[in-house]
Amino acid sequence: MIILFFIFLFIPNQSIEQEEDRGIFISYIELGNYLRGKDKKNGINIISRMVEDVDKLGFNIIILQVRAFSDAIYPSSIYPSSSVLVDKEGEKLTFDVLDTFIKFASKKNIKIIAWINPYRIRNDTDTSDISSSNPAYRYLDSRHVYIHNGIYYNPASDVVDELILEGIREILEHYSVNGILFDDYFYPNGEVDKIEYEKYLEKEPNTTLSEFRLREVNQLIKKVYNLCHEYHVSFSISPDGNIENNYSKHYADVKRWGSVKGYVDYLMPQIYYGFYNETKPFYQTLKEWESISSKVSLIPVLAFYKVGDIDTYAKSGQYEWVEEEDIIMREVLLSRNVSNIDGFSLFRYDYIFNDQYFTDTTMKEVENLKKVLD
Repeated sequence: MIILFFIFLFIPNQSIEQEEDRGIFISYIELGNYLRGKDKKNGINIISRMVEDVDKLGFNIIILQVRAFSDAIYPSSIYPSSSVLVDKEGEKLTFDVLDTFIKFASKKNIKIIAWINPYRIRNDTDTSDISSSNPAYRYLDSRHVYIHNGIYYNPASDVVDELILEGIREILEHYSVNGILFDDYFYPNGEVDKIEYEKYLEKEPNTTLSEFRLREVNQLIKKVYNLCHEYHVSFSISPDGNIENNYSKHYADVKRWGSVKGYVDYLMPQIYYGFYNETKPFYQTLKEWESISSKVSLIPVLAFYKVGDIDTYAKSGQYEWVEEEDIIMREVLLSRNVSNIDGFSLFRYDYIFNDQYFTDTTMKEVENLKKVLD
């Protein structure tokens, strides 16, 4: 079995003769760590260095989190400036972070994908720091915003759908991004859509809550897809790598998105598993995604953040990321042998380039990865 595995692993794939998509996620955490409170000159120099890092490693896509909490890292007439960058949400930005990333990336032929969290407003239930310029502020006491284990927009609200679409249109009209991406945060838990569901049951009494929620999310996804195509850019989603979780927790209809045209251009499943994960081993999970994605391409996201750490969720395979030094490299090689995969991405920038996050095996993983990037 082991011999067969390695024979398969190194079968040449003709498709890699074309340019491979290689992405790195830059989240609001990195933006806060590096850019919060920085003046324009220093901020621009920092972004230049970050783009240079991505380019030198041989990557050609940056997935940049432009909206994490109903906010913006660019001047917006819809959303307030992000407290990730300024002392208080809504204060004037010292410079346009998105525009700066685009300018430096374009010089390196690196694509910028604008990463949006469509529904999340806060991770906690404290509303005191939500600025009056935040669209969430005017909906705090309405059914459009839900407060429970966090603060979220109601996915079943037409008002929320229009707000999300308006925000995306603003980006597409003012910035030369190459695409829009949603992450895996869809429905919050609880009774966020109780009123809308009860009203819908009056028309369709046999509809389950799960069916209703999948329908609500699908309606938005189709609208975003159509909007992105008006501007000739891609629309993608990075869902939970566990296909079952997408239905039981997030109400993300990944099987439909992968098998029916008109929802997404490609999927970026977060396959954050090692080869010995007891529940979701990497290759088995990768093949599951291949089987449900007949109409779209896949660009799996790999868990560089796990390098050197114990993965307790992997159960009997929990020490794999500590004991092995070439997991990411092998996952890339395996991915190249899946027919509808266009490349891969890594989560996230800090774990690759910031030595404060390095483990004993970080640089060994990086060096092994470089062997398959030439």
